[in-house]
Amino acid sequence: MSWQAYVDTRYDVEVAERLVAPAEIQAVVASFADKEDVKKVQSEGFHVASEKFITLKSDDRSLYGKKGKEGVVIVKTKQAILVAHYPESVQPGSAATTVEQLGDYLIKVGY
Repeated sequence: MSWQAYVDTRYDVEVAERLVAPAEIQAVVASFADKEDVKKVQSEGFHVASEKFITLKSDDRSLYGKKGKEGVVIVKTKQAILVAHYPESVQPGSAATTVEQLGDYLIKVGY
């Protein structure tokens, strides 16, 4: 099963027309590699689709951010970076679990 088929059959996904700028992705990638006690992304936050998010979690695989009652969950796999935005109607924990599980699946199938 392709990863797109996996997503389509297991998750209620709405594709938004928000675009992540190359500089924003570069900052996310840099945050994954940052090994400082207090990462730059933790003290400064980060941007997705030109919107600034406060960092809630940052490690070598995941980056969570919040802006008001909405947020983003970013997960790195072997070949991709998943960027998921959740609106205020979605619980942050539910969004994180869903994106992390999709990341686990993609890693398992080598993507």
